[in-house]
Amino acid sequence: MSLHVFLYGARVSSTLDSPPVPALDASARTAPRRRTRVLALPEARWALLATAAFLLALPLHFADAPGWTYGPLYAIAYLAGGWEPLLEGLRALRGKTLDVDLLMIVAALGAAAIGQVLDGALLIVIFATSGALEALATARTADSVRGLLDLAPARATRVTADGEESVAVSRLSVGDELLIRPGERIGADGRVLDGTSEADQATITGEPLPVLKTPGDEVFAGTLNGTGALRVRVERDPTDSVIARIVTLVEEASRTKAPTQLFIEKIEQRYAVGVVAATLAVFAVPLAFGADLTGALLRAMTFMIVASPCAVVLATMPPLLSAIATAGRHGVLVKSALAMERLGEIDTAALDKTGTLTEGAPEVTAVRPVAGSGLDEDALLAQAAAAEHPSEHPLARAIVAAARTRDLRLAPARDFAAKPGHGVTATVDGRVVTVGRPDSGLDTDTDTDADVGGGTVVRVERDGAPVGTLVLADRPRADAAETAAGLTALTGTSPVLLTGDNPRAAAQVATATGITDVRACLLPEDKVTAVRELQRVGRKVLFVGDGVNDAPALAAAHAGVAMGRAGSDLALETADAVVVRDELAAIPAVVRLSRAARRLVVQNLLVAGAFITVLVLWDLLGHLPLPLGVAGHEGSTVLVGLNGLRLLRESAWRLPESAWRRPDGGRPRAL
Repeated sequence: MSLHVFLYGARVSSTLDSPPVPALDASARTAPRRRTRVLALPEARWALLATAAFLLALPLHFADAPGWTYGPLYAIAYLAGGWEPLLEGLRALRGKTLDVDLLMIVAALGAAAIGQVLDGALLIVIFATSGALEALATARTADSVRGLLDLAPARATRVTADGEESVAVSRLSVGDELLIRPGERIGADGRVLDGTSEADQATITGEPLPVLKTPGDEVFAGTLNGTGALRVRVERDPTDSVIARIVTLVEEASRTKAPTQLFIEKIEQRYAVGVVAATLAVFAVPLAFGADLTGALLRAMTFMIVASPCAVVLATMPPLLSAIATAGRHGVLVKSALAMERLGEIDTAALDKTGTLTEGAPEVTAVRPVAGSGLDEDALLAQAAAAEHPSEHPLARAIVAAARTRDLRLAPARDFAAKPGHGVTATVDGRVVTVGRPDSGLDTDTDTDADVGGGTVVRVERDGAPVGTLVLADRPRADAAETAAGLTALTGTSPVLLTGDNPRAAAQVATATGITDVRACLLPEDKVTAVRELQRVGRKVLFVGDGVNDAPALAAAHAGVAMGRAGSDLALETADAVVVRDELAAIPAVVRLSRAARRLVVQNLLVAGAFITVLVLWDLLGHLPLPLGVAGHEGSTVLVGLNGLRLLRESAWRLPESAWRRPDGGRPRAL
C-alpha cells in the first residue's frame, strides 16, 4: 500500500506559563514530547472496529451457529476495514491508475464470492491493521519534527516606551525588545541586550549543559531561560527562526521524491497491470485443465495478494524522511528527499575558504612596532584602535576587539575620516594617526611575505611617519581539520579548496586543515568551472560554501551545503542543505546519515523482493493458504516500514565527540 505522508502543520503551541525556577532540572531541559495517540488516527479506529467484529464472528463461525449471527459481523469487518482503501482505489482507477490497495480489496471480495468469507475477512483485518501501523509510524516521524514547534511559546513579553505588553509571537518584528523572565522559553531568535542568565539550548544545538548568556550573546527561540532575567532584541522574524526553518524545510522535503522512489512509482503501474494479467492466467490456466472453480479462484486471489508490491512502494521514503528529521534535530536542514539521497552519493568534496573553513571574521594575529618609534605593542595597538573606533569596517572592528581583549584604554578620536580602499585618519591625543594598507614604499623589517603568512597587513602612521604594522588573519574553524579528514575518509580523496583569496592565505588554511589540492584567486565562474571539471571525469562533487560568490558552484555541484550562520540568502536558497549551527563536523555526519538511509532503502527493497518471490513461488508450485499469504505479505510491509524508521534514533547521528569541544575546553559553540 502507498505511504501516506502526513504533512506537519506550521502552528505554535499554547504559551508555556512556567513559573520562575531556581535551576534547570532535567525535566525542564527536555523538549516537549508530543506523541500521536493510536486511536487519534482514523486508520487505527477503523482497523480496531474491523478486528473487533472479526473476533466476535470467529467463535460463532467455528461453533456452526446460524449464519445470521455472524454474517453481519463479517459484513462490519469488511466495511470498516475496506471502505477507505476501496474508495481510494476507485479514485485512482478513475484517474487511469491501478492502485495496489484496490488489488487487496478485489482479492478479499473474490474470496467472499466463492464462499471463503472468513479468509476474505482475515485479509481485510490484516490489511487494515497494516495500514494503521503504517499511519502510526508516519505520524511518529512527523511528531519528531512537529515537536520542535512546541518549544516556542505562543506569546512573548515585548518592552515598549509605555512599559510591557504581552503579544503573540507571530506579531514580533526584527528590532523588538523582549523581556525574558526566569524559567520562560525565549520567543524569538535574537541577541541579549541586558542581563545575565543561563539558557538551555540542548533541543536546538545539542549542547548538554546550559550556556551562559551575557550582553551580545545570541539566543534562540524555544530555548529555556534559567534563573536570570534577559532583555533580548529580536534579530529574526519568527517565521525565519531556527525552529521554523527546520519544520518548513522538512515539510518541503516530505513533498519531494527521491530518484529511487520516482523509479519505483514509474514501474509500479506496469507491475500492477502485470499482476492483474498474471492473476487471470493463474485462474484461467488450471481451470482450463480441469481444476475446480473454487480452488482455481482461491489460488488466483492468493497470488494477487502476495505479488502486490506494497512493501516495495514503502521501501524508499521512510528511511529518507527519517534521515531528514534526524539531521534537522541536529541543525542540518536537508531540503528534500532528493537532496538527502544525493548527499550519500558524493565521492569528492570541494570547500570554500572564507566563512566556511575559516570563521569569516578577521582577528589581529601580530602587532609589530617599528624600531625607534617609541611605541610598544600595547601602545601601537591602542593608537590604531582609537583611530579605527568610529569605523564600521570589519578590519576596524577586529582591531578594536583586540585592544579591548588586552584591556587597553582608547583615547577619543577627533576629525575622523575614512577613505574607502585606503584606510582611516583621526586625531588621537593631539597626533594624526593613519591606519590603512601599506604602500610599496613602507620600510620596515617586519613586513615581508614570510612574516605575513597569508594575513592582511595594516600600516599605522603617526604624523605621517610609519610607527608599525598590524597583521590580521581569518582563523580556521576549530573543527576544520577534522572535517577535512572525515570527508577524506568518506570519499577516499582529499577535499579540494576553492577560494577567491590569494595563494598565501589559501595555502595557510590548507596547511592547517591538511588539504593538499588548493586552487586560489578564483572568480565565481572559476569555481563553477572547477566543479564541472571534476564532474567531467566522473566525480560526484559536494560543494560547501557560504557567500553569494559560492551560489553558482552550489547550484552546479551534485550536492551543495551552505553554512547557515553567515551564509548569504542566495547561498542558502541555492544549497541542498544548510548547516544552521555552522558546525563543520556536521557535514561528514550528514553524509554518513545519507549513506545509512541509502543502505536501508536497499535493505528494504531486498526484503520486499525476497518476500514477494518466496510467496509467489510457494503459491504457484505448492499450496499457500490464503491467511498465511496475507500474513506474509502484510508482515513484510510493516517490517519494511519499521526498518525505515530506525534512523529516527539518536544513535543514527554520529558526530565525533571532539567536534563538540572547544580548544579552550569550554562549552561547545551555539548555532
